[in-house]
Amino acid sequence: MQMKMREREMAASTDSVSVDIDAFSPPPKEHIVRTHYGYVSVAVYGDPEKPALITYPDLALNYVSCFQGLLFCPEASTLLLHNFCIYHISPPGHELGAPEIAPDYPVLSVDDLADQIAEVLNFFGLSAVMCMGVAAGAYILTLFAMKYRQRVLGLILVSPLCKEPSWTEWLCNKDIRGGAQFPESDIVKACRRSLDEMHSLNVWRFLEAINGRPDLSEGLRKLNCRSLIFVGDMSPFHSEALHITSKLDRRFSALVEVQACGSIVTEEQPHAMLIPIEYFLMGYGLYRQSKSLSPRSPLSPSWISPELFTPESMGLKLKPIKTRIPT
Repeated sequence: MQMKMREREMAASTDSVSVDIDAFSPPPKEHIVRTHYGYVSVAVYGDPEKPALITYPDLALNYVSCFQGLLFCPEASTLLLHNFCIYHISPPGHELGAPEIAPDYPVLSVDDLADQIAEVLNFFGLSAVMCMGVAAGAYILTLFAMKYRQRVLGLILVSPLCKEPSWTEWLCNKDIRGGAQFPESDIVKACRRSLDEMHSLNVWRFLEAINGRPDLSEGLRKLNCRSLIFVGDMSPFHSEALHITSKLDRRFSALVEVQACGSIVTEEQPHAMLIPIEYFLMGYGLYRQSKSLSPRSPLSPSWISPELFTPESMGLKLKPIKTRIPT
């Protein structure tokens, strides 16, 4: 009943509503987009005339708790917001202040969530986009790129998932709680606070989708977009990131391992992402504070020289970054 009441309220509202978030200035504008798979919240930040960068957060997180660390870096503002309009897509029920989804509402699969992204792009009139996702969100965007290859120009994946879920993954989720010997880190505490603010049923629905995910390994080499992968060397998904990198076309992909970091690099070590992302975007003709690129111009990927992804170019000398190139 609550979900149906919410749907009627959304249907009667305008295309968008403002969200008062003190951390963002000016605040992003939140749109509630109706799709065949239900309503989805999209927070738009930046000039909509610029090329689009879409983000998708990890389980039980939203764009504030998953991406604000990166976007609050002054260097990121001059790099990402100068070149892109950012569309933060939330998994259903993960947006700020989301009501509880009715128990009888259908549980979406990972394919449904990927198809939902395509409908979001249609809503905003976006043809091809750059993508950035974290962990479970990285899986959804990778699946989206495999299903809609012409609509993805590039993938920036943080601690991405690829294989079917395993007992190891379940054990990692249990161990993250910490204990007397290894107390919880600040980032885990922040994630726990974010989780406490959400309805457990909404989180469970996304978890059910991720737990039912298929293995994407065989289709990765067929991706025709460039990929940049970040993973912390302390992340439980470190081996997964190595596996994904081994399956991607090494001519168009690179792996950046961040030292002394866990899974959510965007929050734990956001500065470690800036130089690799800057070099990655140079392959698309995008530069920091570029005056030659019109904001209205679409991204036009150009050939990236092999030297771009050498350890020196990717910032190995700037700790805590190290780069591993597949052989």
